Amino acid sequence: MAQPEKILVRGVNWLGDAVMTTPALQRLREAKPGAHITLLTHEKLAGLWHRHPSLDVVMTFAAVESVFSIARRLRVEAFTSAIVLPISPRSALEVFLARIPERAGLARPWRNWFLTRTVPPRAGAEAMRKRSAKEVRRRISAGSSRDVFPSTSHHMHDYLRLVAACGASAEPMAPLLSVGVDEVAAVKQRFSLANDTPLFGLNAGAEYGPAKRWPAERFVEAASLLHQETRCRWVLFGGPIDRELVGDLAGKLAAKIAGSNVINICGQTSLRELCAALKACEILLTNDTGPMHVAAALGTPVVVPFGSTSPELTGPISAAGVRHELILGEAPCAPCFLSECPVDFRCMTSITVPQVVAAARQARAFQHPDGR
Repeated sequence: MAQPEKILVRGVNWLGDAVMTTPALQRLREAKPGAHITLLTHEKLAGLWHRHPSLDVVMTFAAVESVFSIARRLRVEAFTSAIVLPISPRSALEVFLARIPERAGLARPWRNWFLTRTVPPRAGAEAMRKRSAKEVRRRISAGSSRDVFPSTSHHMHDYLRLVAACGASAEPMAPLLSVGVDEVAAVKQRFSLANDTPLFGLNAGAEYGPAKRWPAERFVEAASLLHQETRCRWVLFGGPIDRELVGDLAGKLAAKIAGSNVINICGQTSLRELCAALKACEILLTNDTGPMHVAAALGTPVVVPFGSTSPELTGPISAAGVRHELILGEAPCAPCFLSECPVDFRCMTSITVPQVVAAARQARAFQHPDGR
């Protein structure tokens, strides 16, 4: 009896990017239902993949682990093929040193020699090229229009193109993560989230830099107005580096609405608990950052002010029955893809509180057409 294919997928290393690879993983599983599929991922992302239906096994590596150590561990598993999702030379070298016979990855200089199958870039693919401060000022002076890219530019398509070269469909689909009702119940109990009132999430940070962050005082004002309309409770999210920002925001919001309606869990969750808490929310008001992608993939509608980045390239993708609201500011220099604004931050300051509140209403009304 023939042995099943044993496929290694080398995962990407950033939270938002990892979520954007899930359509490719779903298509791979669809094409190869009998294969044994293992994902190799950085240990910080291990919790993201628990219970994922496209995977049989999740292997992890530490940031300090050498490429030779990883390759030795992979070699023992006797994989028949590898699909390398990152574009780094190191990720291709890992599977080469592991002596995996078939090794597919996107074509890039300095690593093609390590692969047996290189997939060329998509025609018309758009890179996130950072503008110089000089170019930003020139576009503002010229009164240029904000760059808008076709939907086919989304980075999800790069991963789909890669698995298509290995026999899967390249047809796009919504990202998918899996969280059990038991996990949601447990996180609600831990943080006292169980209540009859609506639960809304707020994620005001962005690890990439301040250019992605809608002003914190506007988050406070929008959250206060939405509480007045819905009597919701707000769960405040963030990582350890966001503690000061979120703590200040929590205090200001609690001064506007009853403190019992503000639950600050910033920096207190594991990645798995973060997933469960995001799943528990009716909507998430957030910047363009990793938790935005996680929430969207879990079916939680997101409301996102977009400034220096492009929703056409890396925005959330709606599944059936879910409506995300993406709000673009008026800035001829956007998207600049810079971490800090070199001028006056108009891409974000031009997005108003009433716009965000209206978008949140629309996202929620789509969920509750009966007006609940």
